[in-house]
Amino acid sequence: MDKSVAESIRAKLDEIIADVVPDAVAREMYGGTMFEVLPGDHSTRLFGHFAYKNHVSLEFTEGASFDDPDHLLEGSGKMRRHLKFYAMDEVTSKDPARFLRQAAKT
Repeated sequence: MDKSVAESIRAKLDEIIADVVPDAVAREMYGGTMFEVLPGDHSTRLFGHFAYKNHVSLEFTEGASFDDPDHLLEGSGKMRRHLKFYAMDEVTSKDPARFLRQAAKT
């Protein structure tokens, strides 16, 4: 994935996050950006986004409990699930706001 595409996807995700979960506090860590309710309190982490070689991932701490009738979330771990974005148009088509709203309620 072109670095500028990854940066554009992450910037758009930041806009959506600011709109949907305005109280989430961003914290740079693990090579990406994590969002918490209380700064520095790992027990309040909700989600984060990370750029990888071929995609950008929006990862949800408690994603396994989310309502996902379209099966957009990926992952098989006990708790975490993620959305993968390979192109800008997927930021719209995969509707991350729906999952961000669920994360804010956990």
